[in-house]
Amino acid sequence: MSDTAEESGRPGDDPGEKQGGDERRLRRRAALRDAERVLARPGFLGTIGQRLALLDEARESYDLDEPSDIYGGGIVETLEERTAGLLGKEAAAFFPTGTMAQQVALRCWAGRTGNPAVALHALAHPEMHERNAFGTVSGLRPLRVTSEPRMPTADEVRDFDEPFGALMLELPLRDAGFVLPTWEELTEVVAAARERDAVVHFDGARLWESTTHFGRPVDEIAGLADSVYVSFYKSLDGYGGAVLAGPRTLVDEAKAWRHRYGGAIFQQFPTVLSALVGLDRELPRLPEYVAHARVVAAALREGFAAAGVPWARVHPEVPHTNEFQVWLPYDHEAVAEAAIRHGEETKTVLFANEWHRGGPGLAVTEVFVRAAGLEWTAEDVKAAVTEFVARL
Repeated sequence: MSDTAEESGRPGDDPGEKQGGDERRLRRRAALRDAERVLARPGFLGTIGQRLALLDEARESYDLDEPSDIYGGGIVETLEERTAGLLGKEAAAFFPTGTMAQQVALRCWAGRTGNPAVALHALAHPEMHERNAFGTVSGLRPLRVTSEPRMPTADEVRDFDEPFGALMLELPLRDAGFVLPTWEELTEVVAAARERDAVVHFDGARLWESTTHFGRPVDEIAGLADSVYVSFYKSLDGYGGAVLAGPRTLVDEAKAWRHRYGGAIFQQFPTVLSALVGLDRELPRLPEYVAHARVVAAALREGFAAAGVPWARVHPEVPHTNEFQVWLPYDHEAVAEAAIRHGEETKTVLFANEWHRGGPGLAVTEVFVRAAGLEWTAEDVKAAVTEFVARL
């Protein structure tokens, strides 16, 4: 599920189902807006006024008396330099979207390796949510190493039956449940790619929140890859934007392609300011969110068992990040209605994201735990589960 999947219909949706989904979406958003207790309150769902208020803190992150940016100068360069330092890379380039950043990175690597084939997971973001952009726009050829709901293994990379110039790893792999490999598994996969003379690129949209699982700082994780992309709005609650970091020669070429792709925007200071605020305010708190997500996940499992739900799963059982999946043995529309009614009637939103069909009689959703969720105790979660199940 992409960041927008929960907000839009899917290809092939029945018009009647889509209308019903649109109505539920409006009710779900209203319930979240009016709720007194939530596990996460993503900024992008707020009002324009609330989003602008984010910049009230901007003076603590940047000197607002400095000149504004023009086509990537000034404050944009400050964010690029700071992010490169955090990731332990020589240089970085700011992009309006991660989709653009990664296409540019991988086409630049293809020029260097002479091979446009990119090995990646079948559930990786470019395969699931970018309308075949790699091949249609950038002349790249994606090769699916595996479609299993886990990270690729070293043997799968080493023994893949076609040559490839780059291996792209999404850390964490969202559509498999925000899963991560162990540190040993990750280093082995990277080594297997190197054995094939391939470069390694990390899709690190949520790399910031992966440090707890790996038990290592973000620069050590990013140091395994030749290049890495990170997002500023997923974990850090910024307005948008992404950075591609890597060798200076790659970044210099990427900036040229950024211009060609239409990413050299005249002024970007509001988005960049929000990213700097996110680095200062949210980045230090992510380990706390991850730790509490594990408390929430355990309480959900116990709550569903106590409520007599015949089968329920939190995946991963111990979350790798502050985001995870919940699976329930019910029709997804029935579960979605129960989740909305629970929020409307109790002013407590346990499941803020849309529910999707995970198979016959199975429903799946994503749970995010952020600052608002730190107020919940395990007993609070269990009580909310009981109230939710009563509405199924």
